[in-house]
Amino acid sequence: MDLNLIEKKYGIVDKIKFRLGRGNFPIAGISSQNATAIISLYGAHILSYKPKGLQDILWISEMSAFDDGKPIRGGIPICFPWFGSHVSDPQKPLHGFARISNWDVTRTGILKNGDVQLQLTLQDSPQTTKLWPYSFQNDLTITVGNSLSISLSCQNTGKAIFTYADALHTYFSVSDIDNVRLHGFKGYKYYDGLENGAIKTQTEEVLVIQKEESRRYFEFTDDCIIEDLGFSRKIHIKKYGSRVTLIWNPWSETAKKIPDMPDDGYRKMLCVESVNSNDNVITLKPGEKHTLTTTINVERLS
Repeated sequence: MDLNLIEKKYGIVDKIKFRLGRGNFPIAGISSQNATAIISLYGAHILSYKPKGLQDILWISEMSAFDDGKPIRGGIPICFPWFGSHVSDPQKPLHGFARISNWDVTRTGILKNGDVQLQLTLQDSPQTTKLWPYSFQNDLTITVGNSLSISLSCQNTGKAIFTYADALHTYFSVSDIDNVRLHGFKGYKYYDGLENGAIKTQTEEVLVIQKEESRRYFEFTDDCIIEDLGFSRKIHIKKYGSRVTLIWNPWSETAKKIPDMPDDGYRKMLCVESVNSNDNVITLKPGEKHTLTTTINVERLS
């Protein structure tokens, strides 16, 4: 990957700059009039999004590996074409291969409202077909402005029907998990656990995280809000093209078992993920496309 050529073709003065980041991974630094962002071309992984005058909304583990073949812990990893462990071969990469692949820059631009946009693309290759034998094109469009918009499109470019799962596995930064209140889930059913957990219905108006949580809300297409009393902000999360929202915090015992997370890392993060998985996977005929979009806005409380 020749960063000089990428910068010459796609860089925009004072708006988008391509350079080497942590672990010598190529990154795009984006500056709009309302926010900044950092995106790793490895994994098409959003590492940072800072609205003007506010703390970063994304959490990155200080212990995260920035090595080829390993996922980055934190930010917004892309899960594709399966979610979690592969159903028949647990030796295949957890959450698929998109987050450990190098993506190509295919478009940059400035919108009329001043927002800055970057598009990254991943297509099938000899490496991907060894893991998943289908032809596809994934386009990730990231729009940085007063809000952060992330759209992941998958098109079937082959001759066979395929079914896939995907997710924008967002790690939000919080002041402390004790200060967090989650709004928007009352009355919805969820699996209590990633795989075969019991089906429950949330009765609480506001969800407070007080233990390990892995709630997979199904048939959930509404907006939700992370209220952070310590950072005096509300993070509003909208999504389209997804019928599952997953809430995850590993809590203390599980965090100790995660090698690339500090033992107390669970106190500073919360995953709220836009997902298509399990009973809500996506099936595409040749030529068809599906798009998963998450839009994140930050509201100041004081």
